[in-house]
Amino acid sequence: MTEREGLRVVALGGGHGLHTTLTALRRCPAVAGITAVVTVADDGGSSGRLRRELGLLPPGDLRMALAALAADDDGGRFWSGLVQHRFGGTGALAGHAVGNLLLAALLERDDDPVRALETVGGLLGCAGRVLPMARVPLDIEAEVNLDGREHPHRIRGQVAVASTPGRVRRVWLRPENPPACDEAVRAVLDADVVLLGPGSWFTSVLPHLLVPGLRDALLATPAARVVLLNLAPEPGETAGFSPEQHLEVLSGHAPSLRAHAVLADIGSVGLPDRLHAAAADLLVPGGRVWLSDVADVGAVTPRHDPDALAGALLEVFDTVRPRALAGTGDDGTDDHGPQRGRSPQWP
Repeated sequence: MTEREGLRVVALGGGHGLHTTLTALRRCPAVAGITAVVTVADDGGSSGRLRRELGLLPPGDLRMALAALAADDDGGRFWSGLVQHRFGGTGALAGHAVGNLLLAALLERDDDPVRALETVGGLLGCAGRVLPMARVPLDIEAEVNLDGREHPHRIRGQVAVASTPGRVRRVWLRPENPPACDEAVRAVLDADVVLLGPGSWFTSVLPHLLVPGLRDALLATPAARVVLLNLAPEPGETAGFSPEQHLEVLSGHAPSLRAHAVLADIGSVGLPDRLHAAAADLLVPGGRVWLSDVADVGAVTPRHDPDALAGALLEVFDTVRPRALAGTGDDGTDDHGPQRGRSPQWP
């Protein structure tokens, strides 16, 4: 039995980025348990409509995570395809995904999102668990620098932040200091590895660090923490961002967070030395930046190749999990005393 066998992995994110991570984790045979912790601030499309009309958690990102974990047999593929199906036409159902309506119905009947997600997960035969980061819908607010304006502008809503023509400086949540989902907190504390990213940086990745209970669990967990970087900046919220700027923004929103590894696509990093320098303050002593070929070279738009990402993750897991078990404290200490701020030695 190798060091990585039986790993319990928690992936935090939302949307297509989390879907990609979960798909890759399912192709890691040594991973014993997968838990997805999903953002709940979407206010656009079908999710936004259901949220406004019914006052429920936006179901879209939760549905995508469930679909990624659905069973590979005929039954799982059938139900996964069905929950992902969107109605056409121009009527009241146009644009709604079947899974969004199913989750909305369960939430309206029971008002327990964890139980609703477990019900749909059982229907799909999911190879893992999907949890919301909070049990109530949240809103994202942002401070944005707009061209030609002297003072920062404030905008509200995930869609507005994701599509802003300005440069996002920071984000926060409304209501402030929302309570975390207890089951999500427990999953992070019990994990062997926690993955943060990839995905829309300000609207799918950083929000997890803005829920106090979840942030505290990320700081306290004995798990190895791994940051997965995007392949490219996204139009709107991260337009023009370099890989190192993504890390700088992450540290700015969670100064106490320390990671055991940063994984990036080698073809997406133009200046590796700058990425290593930016990662130095984020990584624990001995932490490492991993540069691997994880992009789908045949894709029209930048996306990760699930098989390549799975292989890279297994290499990272083999290295970071034993180090986490050896004990690097969240107060910046390891077995040799205070170490925070020491530059890691790059292999």
